[in-house]
Amino acid sequence: MSPDPSTQIELFAAAGTDADLIGTVALPADLAGLPDALPPGLRFGTSSWTFPGWAGLVYAQRVGEQLLARQGLGAYARHPMLRAVCVDRTFYAPLATEEFRQYARMVPPDFRFVVKAHAALTTPIDRQARNIAVMPDVDRFLDLPYAIERIVTPAVEGLGERLGALLFQFPPLGLPYAREPQLFTSALGAFLEGLPRGPQYAVELRNREMLGPAYSDALARSGATHCFNVHPRMPGVLEQATAVGEAGWLSGTVVVRWNLHPQQDYEAARERYFPFDRLVDPDPGNRAAIATLLGTVLARGNEAIVIANNKAEGCAPLSLFGLARELDRRSREPQPRP
Repeated sequence: MSPDPSTQIELFAAAGTDADLIGTVALPADLAGLPDALPPGLRFGTSSWTFPGWAGLVYAQRVGEQLLARQGLGAYARHPMLRAVCVDRTFYAPLATEEFRQYARMVPPDFRFVVKAHAALTTPIDRQARNIAVMPDVDRFLDLPYAIERIVTPAVEGLGERLGALLFQFPPLGLPYAREPQLFTSALGAFLEGLPRGPQYAVELRNREMLGPAYSDALARSGATHCFNVHPRMPGVLEQATAVGEAGWLSGTVVVRWNLHPQQDYEAARERYFPFDRLVDPDPGNRAAIATLLGTVLARGNEAIVIANNKAEGCAPLSLFGLARELDRRSREPQPRP
């Protein structure tokens, strides 16, 4: 029986080879010149890079998830359409400066990382919860010293100019914040104003009732931006733009996360879409809305990073390819005369 090529590649990689063994595939013919035609301030990326099902779409070889986690970023970053990535693992535990430096060494200078902040910073502890045994010893919700020491400093020192944005992703917030959004926006504003200046901070919500002038003001005072997200719990991205107002994102790089198909939850989507190698549930409505939003954002002079998740349509790279085609189609349409 012939040896499994992915096993052979993993053995060679363990001996010290690099991303060349994984390789990067060329774009489809109809997209070949498109990366150069897209606005220079627009970057596309995915949530992580460790999916074997992307062989033939991003990677030239099908290899295991562990090898992709170790060495796949270098191959991923050579793909002409993928100039950014979201580091999801930092949501579960912070990374050290040297780990970020290793990432930075794998990518070109023009590449950008969106780094999720540790979930402890964005998840309030419910002191009334029944399962007290699993609660952490220390409440880190909007803990400014912890954020600076464990989140901001390692990312800034490790990634340098390759840090596109630090993302604070908040889960659905229960009482008392959902009942009195001002409590949250006030605490968020104070937290953001205390962070070191320089990095771009982005905030992603799961509570539509938080969107509004107080939230926008909390962002604007510190130069943070609203992270537009496609998620069943949230209104559409264009509705978010109206509710937040331009003050909530005019100050810097705008992150757009195409997270989840509107008719799925995460677990169902993972099961339905695995191994993430094709579009299962195309979502042209959200694709068009993102394209419209990007037109506004880029026209205002902002840079934008679009991060697609496999659970949006079934395959994150193919979602981005479809978005690129939509943007290209719009750029070729006759413009109305003034």
